[in-house]
Amino acid sequence: MSKQFDVVVIGGGPGGYIAAIRAAQLGFNAACIDEWKNDKGGPAPGGTCTNVGCIPSKALLQSSEHFEHAGHGFADHGISMSDLKIDIAKMIGRKDSVVKQNNDGILYLFKKNKVTFFHGRGSFVAAKDGGYELKVAGSTEETITAKHVIVATGSNARQLPGAPFDEVNILSNDGALRIPAVPKKLGVIGSGVIGLEMGSVWRRLGADVTILEALPAFLGAADESVAKEAAKVFKKQGLNIELGVKITSVENGASGVTVKYTDAKGGEQSLAVDKLIVSIGRVANTIGLNPEAVGLKLDERGAVVVDDECKTNLPNVWAIGDVVRGPMLAHKAEEEGVAVAERIAGQHGHVNFNTIPWVIYTSPEIAWVGKTEQALKAEGVAYKAGQFPFLANGRARALGDTTGFVKFLADAKTDEILGVHIIGPMASELISEAVVAMEFKASAEDIARICHAHPSLSEATKEAALAVDKRTLNF
Repeated sequence: MSKQFDVVVIGGGPGGYIAAIRAAQLGFNAACIDEWKNDKGGPAPGGTCTNVGCIPSKALLQSSEHFEHAGHGFADHGISMSDLKIDIAKMIGRKDSVVKQNNDGILYLFKKNKVTFFHGRGSFVAAKDGGYELKVAGSTEETITAKHVIVATGSNARQLPGAPFDEVNILSNDGALRIPAVPKKLGVIGSGVIGLEMGSVWRRLGADVTILEALPAFLGAADESVAKEAAKVFKKQGLNIELGVKITSVENGASGVTVKYTDAKGGEQSLAVDKLIVSIGRVANTIGLNPEAVGLKLDERGAVVVDDECKTNLPNVWAIGDVVRGPMLAHKAEEEGVAVAERIAGQHGHVNFNTIPWVIYTSPEIAWVGKTEQALKAEGVAYKAGQFPFLANGRARALGDTTGFVKFLADAKTDEILGVHIIGPMASELISEAVVAMEFKASAEDIARICHAHPSLSEATKEAALAVDKRTLNF
């Protein structure tokens, strides 16, 4: 007789493992199926985020930032360096150990919360007795049944037509995280989060980096003033970013990759690089899920179709994270995972897409939540804006990093915060205050009236809120 569960989650990424844990906390007999393997063939839960995404990229960003500080910033502090070197193998090894710590942490959390873990690929077999029969294909094959199924199978990197990933010369985010030596010339197709972060890592370590972007505008999803500042800073750092390009061919040879493209002016160009990172978006992953066995509906992009509550077209089958609509962000998947587990328990799980923060972990960091200024203009919303530069922040001066600013957008009549945009040191941490404020429908005046520690970077947030009413104190 197959093992029976109340809730089975297919996929152990940020959305999946969190959903399983929350279901177990709510009293359900819960299980999670995940097939990711470490280099020894053992389980490595955590999905793309933990294994080849958010976590390892941050580890490499930290290492490369230390290297750049040692080579260019320490002298200002009276610290002299000579014969500076980088051991790439050791850097990659540290990244791998950080990943393993996170993998092991998830396995511990499963054990702590009494979540049964299955190492293998999960797929639908049939609808059965008011629930679903699922197959786990791992080192051995077994069948389990579930009353509720949560699909959390994530996404895969989108390949450029005619240029498949070989993870040697043409790299996805996976290969970009384990380049064995600093390439002399690195090409990146796509100036999104992954392209900018990976381009930044290898630029800091000495690579000549060129980023090719098809869109005519840089960082189109960000506030225009932030995007303009970022473009200026990245150019000064040495990132060569070309916009409005059209790739015509990619030739992968023994000595590297040649990219031929048409530039924004229509000119034919050729770029020869040692390695090419392709970061042109991601596609929903339903490979091997066998949705047709139960009639699970997918859309034209291959994503699982869900409603506002993450319900699919099938009773008691849910889907969350990258495999459904909405932003492909780990924290969005986590929130959906918690909400679905709570809905299964008869509670009212809640996810507010309007207050999901976005972060790009370059240097300077970029983070935002809510509406951009261009969006408010397009929607005809009357607003007030306030901005404060880190150049006028005491803590930023002491850190030696005064790039960027904090920008508030508030409703012209009610003063409710509509959006907050940050480019500068620790933007990823500073944005949380804005998320909390917006969740509570706070006004810019509310933030302006709250006491912030001195000296701290967060004072720039307070000052930007004051700037909405044109009464900054330090600028």
